[in-house]
Amino acid sequence: MKLKTIIGAVLAIGVVGIGFAFWMMWRPEIATVSQPRDAGRETLDRGRRVVEAGDCAVCHTRPGGAYMAGGLPLITPFGTLFTTNITPDRETGIGQWSLDAFERAMREGIARDGHFLYPAFPYVHYRKMSDTDIADAYAFLMSVDPVNYTAPENHMVFPMNFRPLVSFWNLLFLHGDPLEPLPDRSAQWNRGRYLVEGAGHCSSCHSPLNLIGGEKSSELFNGAIVDGWSAPALRGMATAQHPWNEAQLVAYLTGEVAEGHGAAAGPMLPVSLSIAQLPVEDAHAIAQYILDLKKTSPDTTLPPCASEAKPGAKALLGASLFDGACASCHGSAAPMRVIESRPALANTSAVMADSPRNLIQTILQGIPMSTAAPSHYMPAFAHSLDDTHLAAIAEYLRNESCATRPWTDLDQTIKSIRAQEQQP
Repeated sequence: MKLKTIIGAVLAIGVVGIGFAFWMMWRPEIATVSQPRDAGRETLDRGRRVVEAGDCAVCHTRPGGAYMAGGLPLITPFGTLFTTNITPDRETGIGQWSLDAFERAMREGIARDGHFLYPAFPYVHYRKMSDTDIADAYAFLMSVDPVNYTAPENHMVFPMNFRPLVSFWNLLFLHGDPLEPLPDRSAQWNRGRYLVEGAGHCSSCHSPLNLIGGEKSSELFNGAIVDGWSAPALRGMATAQHPWNEAQLVAYLTGEVAEGHGAAAGPMLPVSLSIAQLPVEDAHAIAQYILDLKKTSPDTTLPPCASEAKPGAKALLGASLFDGACASCHGSAAPMRVIESRPALANTSAVMADSPRNLIQTILQGIPMSTAAPSHYMPAFAHSLDDTHLAAIAEYLRNESCATRPWTDLDQTIKSIRAQEQQP
């Protein structure tokens, strides 16, 4: 009798375990809709702003591709993902999705047909958004031009190519409800918090990730490497040795040149152009919230930055190269400094940073021409400067502003970035 009881208990536990695993790895399909209901102009305008705040087009519009049709490759430690088509095309997009299906994707990372979405889609942040914002975003996306396009197949390594495993990732990291305003903070601060932690999902790029791609909760906003660029720490920006103020950060966030810091480049450039489409009050709210983020680790005492009175041979070479390649736009007498507010490079955040990564990337890749921010344009020098010349310019600029803290990893950083460029 005792043995039967034990066997029965084991079987019961097994059935429950199988049932739980089945529930974890499967979600029901949500019925299609024949035609999403029309929305009014005010709803569509609000939805457009929500979509801009969420950077949807940044990921779901590939270079040269149609708006929101997907196909942009996202390189992750687990393989390459291609963003999906979120136009209202009924065959290849989300034209058959109901609002309920869209909301489930935004809050739980589950597609209409029940398959799990990879967390490169930041549903862990979108779940903090309000019901109204999600509904408005849905209405706007259903109003854009439908495009019949299917993104390439993802190339994920085993076992992450088995989507149901994402359910266990969700169990660890998918928490929280829509954000509620904190009563002891201002309306603007709360709006900034909502945009930064919700739709803007800023910590997904500006926080280090653990081995399975989750944000390290103890190091949120402490900075990370994204697509070969440094996404700098957002904590302590107001009190750093090279501090930011609200006016500077608003300029940077809205695609302009921030006095004393420079302009957005790399992965941050399209984000800044999206924020520029929002009401300026939102940019101020984001800046106010970010500038209020305090450091979570004790400061390391560093010597103050100072220029080098007697630069070395490499810096002298860099000065000559700078005069030939950069001074026409960035030299002290350059007309572009006045006409287009181009910065003096020696005092930009890229040069004052602890790592040379963003300066090197900007010189190599340049900044593409944009009708929204024409003054940003900078040609790429990847094919006209070799590694020696690149290092010389970087060292010259660093010596001009912070020779007391030289970059010890300059040559290695250049080599690693060049190697990444050569990868298929």
